Amino acid sequence: MSTVLFACLDADTLGGIQRVTHTVAQGLAERGHDVHVVGLHRAEHPFRYVERPRYRRHVVHRTPPGRLSRTAARHERRRLAELTGRLAPGFAVLSSPSVVARLRSQLPRHLLPIGQYHGSYQHACGSWHLRSVRGHYGRLERAVFVSEDDAWLFSEHALLPNTWSIPNPLPAWPAGTADLTARRVLGVGRLEGVKRFDRLISAFAMACGSGPACRGPADGVHGRTPGDGADSPAPGNAVDGRTPGNAVDIRAPGGGADGWELHLIGEGAEEERLRAHARACGVADRVVFRGAVPAAEMGREYLGGSVLGLSSEHEGLPLVVAEAASYGVPSVAFDVSGGVRSLVRDGETGILVPPADVDAFAAALAGLMFPAGAAAQAGGPVAAGTAGATDGAGTAHGSGAADPVGERRRLGAAARAHAETFRLERVLDRWEELFDHVTR
Repeated sequence: MSTVLFACLDADTLGGIQRVTHTVAQGLAERGHDVHVVGLHRAEHPFRYVERPRYRRHVVHRTPPGRLSRTAARHERRRLAELTGRLAPGFAVLSSPSVVARLRSQLPRHLLPIGQYHGSYQHACGSWHLRSVRGHYGRLERAVFVSEDDAWLFSEHALLPNTWSIPNPLPAWPAGTADLTARRVLGVGRLEGVKRFDRLISAFAMACGSGPACRGPADGVHGRTPGDGADSPAPGNAVDGRTPGNAVDIRAPGGGADGWELHLIGEGAEEERLRAHARACGVADRVVFRGAVPAAEMGREYLGGSVLGLSSEHEGLPLVVAEAASYGVPSVAFDVSGGVRSLVRDGETGILVPPADVDAFAAALAGLMFPAGAAAQAGGPVAAGTAGATDGAGTAHGSGAADPVGERRRLGAAARAHAETFRLERVLDRWEELFDHVTR
């Protein structure tokens, strides 16, 4: 068995990179590897991912991430040299572009460097990440991406000769599945600008036909500050690019939500703005802000849902979709990355719609919520106008199924079967295959 060191800018913040790191670290440690998780900085609000870790945890700096003084930089070099110098030969898995740039030259020769990028190629192109990946990752033993699509795009356009793909794992596999009869759409994640829950609220309101849908001209006006990974948002400065002044009322005669609710599970800086948006869209009484739910209790939430909505601006490989699928819950998602496409096979395990197309998202939701005909009535002109329409793959969206529960179950059963790929045991096998390949 090998030594495996995982290095993160901050290993204990509540976030996707950190969750994946601790899940894989625990799995490899249980297989007999000597595993260490290093956080270059202390988390401001540490989150415990594993109750009884079989791996060792280390923190280099007792301060949150920020610019290093010369004294702090010397401390980092000394601390890392002490730690890595006593480790047996193995691998150093560097979790993000900033960690690769910072640590690559500090690693001893007996720890072979492997770089991860948890975001999508599309996201990298919109930030400094692409330049950093192109400049540093080609010098590593392997550059690991979350989907085959992303690995190929980086190999072609960032000219990387060493790409590899390993998906993020599910931490557990549930025994039971949702019966999908509950009238509940789920939105799961931090209430931050990058997740664009404003779009999900708009789409839900439009699908229900329950008031001003806030359909307006411009979109994408949320402010963004590129961060260090797949999930580094900056709070937005507007809601959905739509304002009530430009709203179009899509209420259908006799329409209504028929008891449907949207449950947003998570907390963050956008909560008050999102509440205001729900009021503007006329669905404040049907959008339920649940706050943070402990990871151990999320199974109950998936079992109580019928559809998951993924409305993010960008994603690498959104584990929430795989988690929902493991409980047999299908997703409607914006087609923003290869990682999303690897999870949602359009018309087979869920529904994909063009990025930022809120009308199409609303029509897809309505088609899974209401029977044919009723979907058009509930969704007003949006659902009716797209009924029978197809996307580029020929998949009909928004027309509604004669039996929407049956359609949700068809998609959900296929989603669960597909999610088997992301079971922890299979992902750990992929990591060990990579280690074997590097040392041949």
